[in-house]
Amino acid sequence: MSKTKHIAIYGKGGIGKSTIVSNLAAAYSKNKDVLVIGCDPKADTTRTLVGRRIPTILDILKEKRDITQEDVLFPGYGNVKCVESGGPEPGVGCAGRGVIVAMKLLEKLEVFSQEPEVIIYDVLGDVVCGGFAVPLREDFADEVYIVTSGEYMALYAANNISKGIKKLNGNLGGIICNCRGIPRETEIVGEFARRIGSQVIGVIPRSELVQESEIDAKTVVEKFPDSEQAKKYFEISKTITNNQEFVVPEPMDAEKFEEFFRTF
Repeated sequence: MSKTKHIAIYGKGGIGKSTIVSNLAAAYSKNKDVLVIGCDPKADTTRTLVGRRIPTILDILKEKRDITQEDVLFPGYGNVKCVESGGPEPGVGCAGRGVIVAMKLLEKLEVFSQEPEVIIYDVLGDVVCGGFAVPLREDFADEVYIVTSGEYMALYAANNISKGIKKLNGNLGGIICNCRGIPRETEIVGEFARRIGSQVIGVIPRSELVQESEIDAKTVVEKFPDSEQAKKYFEISKTITNNQEFVVPEPMDAEKFEEFFRTF
């Protein structure tokens, strides 16, 4: 039986899931061997771990045929191993294709057989298409977490993601509230989690330290290790490690979702 904890983090584009993934990885790296797989075409998940943007698997495949682990795995902060799947040029091809290609290549290179203690997938969730569903459909990820704020479009995407999780019989471990500072935000996200049968497993406050860290291409955990913001990432990493409450979600239909949001 694999000792590896496979975690997929889904969320609407721009909701802050990449920031959360990189900071969780940095937190886990203090006592675990960690692999981060960026499954977003923007390929920016690992920038703050490595200190720069790294070549994507799709980019590397354009240049080389005989690819090795060293070509696609880049060491980051805390010796976190980093991979970016990449995507096609805007307006050309399927954005999820990079995820499919990346997973097949990583399997071929036996990256997963090394059994790192934690693998975190950062997955775009605006559209749960075939490519972006790979971490769930192919059983790469054991547990899924959805990042959302209390905003309408973020919750709308979160509800859609939960539909994909239900269809693929995935294990939803909870909702991470990445606050944008809107009124009653944690209450809204808490009620959303309850209505789909899940839980809020962490609340991350809005903080200027995030932007200050990202300007320097660093995580908050690296740049401001003693800050309250860094402590939040450590707390959520521990909560995820100890979490035993997983559900197949019951997403709301369009009418019920509108009704839910209007109550606030």
